[in-house]
Amino acid sequence: MTRLHFGSGAARWRSVVAAVATAAALMPAFAEDTDDPRTPIRHVIVIFQENVSFDHYFGTYPNAQPNLDGSVHFGTPRQGTPSSNTLQRAGLLTNNPNGADPFRIDRSVPVTCDQDHGYSDEQYAFDGGLMDRFLKHSCHDAHLGANSTLGYYDGNTVTALWNYAQHYAMSDNSFGTSFGPSTPGLLNLLAGTTFEGTVTNSLSPAGFIANGATSGTVIGDGDPDGDMCSNPKRTQITMSGLNIGDLLNAAGITWGSFMGGFDNCTLAHNNVSGASAGADYIPHHAFFQYWHSTANPKHLPPSSDAMIGRADQANHQYDLGRLFTAIAQHNLPAVSIVKAPAYQDGHAGYSDPLDEQTFLVHMINTVQMSPYWHDTAIIISYDDSDGWYDHVMGPVVFQSDVADDQLLGAGNCGAPKANDPAGGAQNGRCGYGPRLPLMVISPWARSNYIDHGVTDQSSIIRFIEDNWGLPRIGNGSADAVAGSLNSLFDFSDEPRAPRLILDEGTGAVVKH
Repeated sequence: MTRLHFGSGAARWRSVVAAVATAAALMPAFAEDTDDPRTPIRHVIVIFQENVSFDHYFGTYPNAQPNLDGSVHFGTPRQGTPSSNTLQRAGLLTNNPNGADPFRIDRSVPVTCDQDHGYSDEQYAFDGGLMDRFLKHSCHDAHLGANSTLGYYDGNTVTALWNYAQHYAMSDNSFGTSFGPSTPGLLNLLAGTTFEGTVTNSLSPAGFIANGATSGTVIGDGDPDGDMCSNPKRTQITMSGLNIGDLLNAAGITWGSFMGGFDNCTLAHNNVSGASAGADYIPHHAFFQYWHSTANPKHLPPSSDAMIGRADQANHQYDLGRLFTAIAQHNLPAVSIVKAPAYQDGHAGYSDPLDEQTFLVHMINTVQMSPYWHDTAIIISYDDSDGWYDHVMGPVVFQSDVADDQLLGAGNCGAPKANDPAGGAQNGRCGYGPRLPLMVISPWARSNYIDHGVTDQSSIIRFIEDNWGLPRIGNGSADAVAGSLNSLFDFSDEPRAPRLILDEGTGAVVKH
C-alpha cells in the first residue's frame, strides 16, 4: 500500500512540499462520488484520538513557557488570537479547589501514567460541578507525583495542535456525550447513544453495562462481539440500533473506518520512550465492530483498492494504511473515521503527545498536499478525558439514576427522562461528560477562531447527517439535540484558510 513519509528537517520539508504540490497540480481531474452535499465539504475525515481533557492540552492557550532545555517550538501567538475558557483565564492555576495547583508538564516527560476515567469515578471527580475531587483517583506517576491528574501540557509540547488552533477553528465548549472511557465515547461518536448493548459471553457485565445488567447501557470497555481480535477472557458486547454507517449505506454514500493494526492485530510498536505500547489494534477502540450490520469480524481486506469505501467483503472496515492508498489513488470515501495505531493515539500510559503529534501531522499534511484538500473537513476529537483535570462542567442533558452514577451523590445524576420513541428512559447515560478538545481543519474553517457554542461527540454525526441530507439516527440518539458545528466554518464565500504544513517531529510551521 502507498504511504507518504516525511523527514523532520525544514529544508527537506520545503522540497517535499514543492514536489507534491507540483504533482498535485498536474494530476488529472477525478470523479468525486460524494452525492451532492449541502455545503462545499465533500469529504469529512474524523480523527478520533484518546483520553485528553481540554485543559490538559489547552489549559494556558495561547501562552506557552520554554521547555526545561530552553527549546521553544510554538513561539508568539498570532495577533488577534481570541480568548478561550482556560485554566489560566479562569485564575485556577493558583488557589485551585482541588487542594493543589495545576502544573505544567515539560516536553521531556511525554509518557505519563494512565488516570482513572471510569464512568462512576469521572462523575465523582466533578462533585456536582464543584470540580474539586480530581485528586481522589489520581495515579501516582514517577515523574509527576501523587497529584498527576492536575498536570497539563502547553504549546511547546503539543505544538502542532496549538498551531492548528492558530490557523483553523477550535471549540472550548465541547463535551463527551456521556461520562466513561473509550467504548462509550466511540459509541456516542457513531450512534449518539450507548444504549442498547448486550453482553454476549459468560463473563460478568458489572462495570460494562449499567447496574451490572446483561443488557442495557454501555458504561465500560467491553470488546466487540465476534471480532477475531477480541480477547475471549474479556467481556464482549454487541450493540443494537443504527449507527452513522447504516445511514450512509442507506443513502449510497461512500465511507470507511480506518484503524491502525486492523490487518494484523498482533503488530506492535514502541512509543517515544522506547517502551512497548502493545498491539496497534485495540478491539475496544474498534468503532463499527460493535454492530453486526457494520462489522468485519474476520478483518477481511477489500476485494480491490477501487472498492475502498464501497460495499464488499470488508464491509467498510479497513486498516489505516488503506486510507493513504485511497488518497493516492484518488478514491477517498466521502466520510472517513480514523483511529491511530495505539502508540500514536495519545492515550496516557502507552502513548503520549509526541507520538500523537507525529501521527496527526503526517495524516493532515498528506491530506493538505493532495487534491482533496479544497473540499475536505478534518475533525480532530477525543473519546474521553482519561480523568485529567478540567475546570468546566457541561450541561446535564441526559439524566440517570443507576447505582453507577456519582455526579450529584451516590446513584444520582438527576431523574432520568424519556429519550426514546417509545417513551422509555435509557438509564445510565449521565452526560454531558468531560470537556474535550475539538478542532476543525479545513480551507472552509474559520481562521484563528474559538467557538463557544455547546457541542458534544454526537455533533460530529449531526454535521455528517446535515451535510448529506441524512435522517437522524433515532432511538434516543443525542444527534437530535446536539449543537451544530457550522459556526466553526465560513461557507459565505471562497475558502480562506490555506494549507499549513507542519514538521512531524516538532509541530512547528514549515510552510504557510
